[in-house]
Amino acid sequence: MPDSVFTRIIRRELPAVIVYEDAQVIAFMDAGQVNPGHVLVATKRQVETVMELEEAEAVHLFAIATRVAKAVQAAFAPEGMTLLQTNKPAGWQTVPHVHIHVLPRHAGDGAELVWPRKEPGLETLRVYAERIKL
Repeated sequence: MPDSVFTRIIRRELPAVIVYEDAQVIAFMDAGQVNPGHVLVATKRQVETVMELEEAEAVHLFAIATRVAKAVQAAFAPEGMTLLQTNKPAGWQTVPHVHIHVLPRHAGDGAELVWPRKEPGLETLRVYAERIKL
């Protein structure tokens, strides 16, 4: 897999405004701010999707995203907060490197997350659940 733009940021080949970094993750301001305080939290290990992470990596990624969300809330006092993690192009992923958007939200800010709601019924939901039971 070629280096992602995030890997190039991690190696300091591309500029970024970093708000947090440790051995496993990096958090930096999204260059395309939806609202002030929009931060991306990415793994340092380049993997495309959350399904490729070890459980401990996923726990750490989400723990830091939560910490960043609390800091963004304190700094910008948004009306709401969206944490968004997407996988593969069909799942809205635009950079093939696992990351979480920490996105402060305000009513009427223009950011939308819309999909068709389907209600298959309780019995079908039971069938789906059986297929994925852990």
